[in-house]
Amino acid sequence: MEFEWDESKRQANRRKHGVDFADAVECFYDSLSKVMLDPDHPTEHRYVLVGEDVHRRLLVVVYSQPCDGLIRIISARAATPSERRVYVQR
Repeated sequence: MEFEWDESKRQANRRKHGVDFADAVECFYDSLSKVMLDPDHPTEHRYVLVGEDVHRRLLVVVYSQPCDGLIRIISARAATPSERRVYVQR
């Protein structure tokens, strides 16, 4: 897998949510992660992944796949209690 992101978006995300996109990449290697379509963007194929990073933080990562093998990270933040339940109940 190859990952990309907008650098200014990465910095803004780090300030707002305290999560670096480089850490969010690790969630894609969590074998227990859960992926679903992003219901807030029905006209664009965006996905929501809930998984743990290397710091064992449960994160919600929004991403797109503009082409095969490429993942573009859009945002990453800590999971809410209800998102934690989804992850645990998998």
